[in-house]
Amino acid sequence: MGDLHPSTTPNGDNEQKPIPITILTGFLGAGKTTLILNLLPQLRALNPNYTLALLKNEFGDLAVDSQLASSSSISSVKELLNGCICCNLVGSLSSALKELRETARPDRVIIETSGSAFPATLAMEVNRLVRETGGREWVLDGVVSVIDVENWGGYEDVSFTARLQARYTDLVVLNKWEGVGERRVEEVVDRLGDLEVETARVRSDRGRVEVGVLLGLDSSLAAGLVEGEGGNGEGEHEHDHGHRNEVEVLSVELKGTQKGKGVDAGKLMGLLGKAPKDEVYRIKAVLTVGGEGEVKNSDEDVPVTKSQSGRYILNWAFGRWTFTAMGGGVKEHESSGESVLRMTVVLARYESTKWKRKLEAGGLLELEGDERGELVVRKIN
Repeated sequence: MGDLHPSTTPNGDNEQKPIPITILTGFLGAGKTTLILNLLPQLRALNPNYTLALLKNEFGDLAVDSQLASSSSISSVKELLNGCICCNLVGSLSSALKELRETARPDRVIIETSGSAFPATLAMEVNRLVRETGGREWVLDGVVSVIDVENWGGYEDVSFTARLQARYTDLVVLNKWEGVGERRVEEVVDRLGDLEVETARVRSDRGRVEVGVLLGLDSSLAAGLVEGEGGNGEGEHEHDHGHRNEVEVLSVELKGTQKGKGVDAGKLMGLLGKAPKDEVYRIKAVLTVGGEGEVKNSDEDVPVTKSQSGRYILNWAFGRWTFTAMGGGVKEHESSGESVLRMTVVLARYESTKWKRKLEAGGLLELEGDERGELVVRKIN
C-alpha cells in the first residue's frame, strides 16, 4: 500500500524513497473525488503525518475540486484547467509533479483524470519519468477506474478509448450501486466481461474503499508500458481527436454590483432539480449565498454546513448534488475570483447551444433581490 511510515537509514536519517503515483480514471460524475476524500481519514488513522497530493485536470476554466479538496485537508492540490491531461497537457505532467514534490513533499500523488481520459498515455509518461530518474523519485503504483453503476452505459458507448482504458486498469471500483439493485450490478459486470480482460473489481461503500484495496496495487498492466504501445495507429488517432469531443462545456459567470449579494437560491435549486441527466452530465460551481437564501443537498438527510463567508462549492452529477462550505482558511482560486457565481457545465454532445440560450434567457441563474446582475455564458469546447 505504499509507505505509511518513512523508513530511515542506519544513521537514523529519513531515507528518500520514490513517491508512489496512483492514476484514477472514470467518466464524469463517477465519484472519483469522493473516493479520494474518503481515503484521507483512513491514511491519517494509520499515520497522522501522512501527506496526500492531488494532481488533476478539469474541463473548463474553473478550479473547483482543488478548493473542495483543500477544504478537506488534502495536503496539496494542483489543477490543470481547460484540457485533457492525457493529450495536450501530458507535457505539463513532469513540471507539475516536480512542483508538488518540491513544495508538498507528499507520501503519495494521485493523478485524477476528468471524463474519459486515456490512462495508457499517462502511464507511459509516468514510466518515462521513472526511467529518467532511475526510479529514485517516482513509481507507478496502479491504475484505478471508477464506474457509476447507475448511469454507466457500457464500453461500447465510448468506443475505442474506454476499451483501452479498461485494458490498462488494475482495479475497477463499482460505485453508486446501492440504489439500483443486484440485477443492474450483474448487467454492469457482464458488460465488463465483454472486453475479455481479467481485471480485479470491488464495490465501494457509498464512495469508500478500504485503503489496503485501493492503494499498493503494484501495477502489473501499466508499469511496463512504454511509448508506442497501447493500441494500433488507427486507434491512437481516434483517441487523439475523438474522446475530447464526447462532451461540450459551458463557462458561466454571474456578477453583481452590491457587495454581499448572493445568487437567487430558489432559482438555482430549481435548475439543479430539473436539469435532465441525459443532457447535463456535470455542474461545478463556486458561489455566494446571501442572507436571504438557503441551499440544500439533493439528499436532504445530509444538512449543508453553514458557511460564515457565504461562499459554497457546488458539485452536481447526474441529478445529485452537494454544497460544501468554503473553509475560512482556504484561499480561493483566482479562477472564481470575486464573482457571485462561477460555474462549469459539462453537457452531452450537441447540447451546448441549447443550454447557452436557456441560461441567457434568464430565470435560472440570477441574483437575489431586485438587481439582475451580469450573466456571461461562454462555450469552451
